[in-house]
Amino acid sequence: MGREIRGGLATFLAMSYIIVLNPLIIGAAADSTGHYLGGGTEPNLPAVAAATSLISGVLTILMGVVGKFPMAVSSSLGLSAFITYGIVVLPGMTWADAMGLVVIEGVILLILVLTGFRSAIFNAVPAPLKVAISVGIGLFIALIGMMNAGFIQNSGGVGLELGVDGFVFGWPLLIFLVALFALFVMWTAHVRGAILYSIIGATVLAITLESVLRVGPATEDQPYGWDLTVPTLDQDWFTLPDFSLLGEFNLLGSWQSIGVVAATLLVFTLLLANFFDLLGTMVGVSNAGNIQDDKGDIPYSRRIMVSDALGTIGGGAGGTSVNSGFIESTVGVGDGARTGLANVVTGMMFLATIVLAPLAAVIPTEAASATLVLVGFLMMQQITRIDWKDMEIAIPAFMTVVIMPFSYSITNGIGAGFITFVLIKVMRGKFREVHPLMYLTAALFMLYFVSGPIQDALGVS
Repeated sequence: MGREIRGGLATFLAMSYIIVLNPLIIGAAADSTGHYLGGGTEPNLPAVAAATSLISGVLTILMGVVGKFPMAVSSSLGLSAFITYGIVVLPGMTWADAMGLVVIEGVILLILVLTGFRSAIFNAVPAPLKVAISVGIGLFIALIGMMNAGFIQNSGGVGLELGVDGFVFGWPLLIFLVALFALFVMWTAHVRGAILYSIIGATVLAITLESVLRVGPATEDQPYGWDLTVPTLDQDWFTLPDFSLLGEFNLLGSWQSIGVVAATLLVFTLLLANFFDLLGTMVGVSNAGNIQDDKGDIPYSRRIMVSDALGTIGGGAGGTSVNSGFIESTVGVGDGARTGLANVVTGMMFLATIVLAPLAAVIPTEAASATLVLVGFLMMQQITRIDWKDMEIAIPAFMTVVIMPFSYSITNGIGAGFITFVLIKVMRGKFREVHPLMYLTAALFMLYFVSGPIQDALGVS
């Protein structure tokens, strides 16, 4: 039980940034009518934060109780960004219409699960490709951790670079490096609770440094400040929650605003991305904790998928975008989480932040990001389970592994691997070695990768 509690707390600390970041993505942007999430003419970030905490808490506990799996659920940043910058900006679209699309997508997902179709696709994927998905996710989340900490940054010209202008400098980066190497040392020494200790210790050190040096947030003039959260105790600790976003969705509004064809394409794009994001996250979490049965299958996978589909519906109905499994759950698994009890702990922490929102805001991303790098290493170790001498599986596995971090998308990596696998088998005349559902999913991914130009041609965007 102590291990599950530690793991649940570690997962929460690793993903608590969502309470701050989700409102900045979906709450600070206006729709095509000039209104913000909730219908007002000004951003209402406290309402988005309260809804994010509530929905994340409830859905995470649901996943723990029903799915019996240590995978926390919250707003998907990738799909939140897609909704913000690719859907609500379409002429006539409102935030309520967009959330209606999310609910529809969730209902379709639930139907696919209940009919067994989603599980069938999952089981149709060759085992080496599942391993490649996990390895690719490992590299992806290690990159996320380094970028969240500012250790790796987008230079804007030549791609990625180390630190600021190629140099490692600044107190926040020092916090990240201290947390990272302390974590490495504790892990090699087999210290129980190493991940949780590193986050708490780095946060205490960050608060101390900020109170003495007044580093402040990162700006264009001061790029060496804290990235997202300034660690300070100088704030109001209790806030009354604003739940005005709950129920703010228009189920069929998008069909009237942009037409049936355009709305259908958007639902398909959301569906495919959400569908395979969960597949990747499930594999990543289960492999990180070796949570499989004797056949290599994930226990209660159907329940996990049902919970995830309900999460999507709940996210749309609650006005917080698509909610799905979070890959940061591997942090909790790395600290010992193996059952749904860890999710209950994580969910309770989310619910606590409804009135204790500043608690989550105290943890700087630089303190929590080191854990993602370690988890990336742990997931990378599985690469030895792929037969790299078998070119017919090694090349698709390679495409899966590299495309995830390079394109910053789990879905893109899975799609690239699936398409490569099917094409190689077909071109070599080995049609029968490919499961029929792999043909279907590869075709859907091909359509997914060109859905943007198709929408442009139809005047959707």
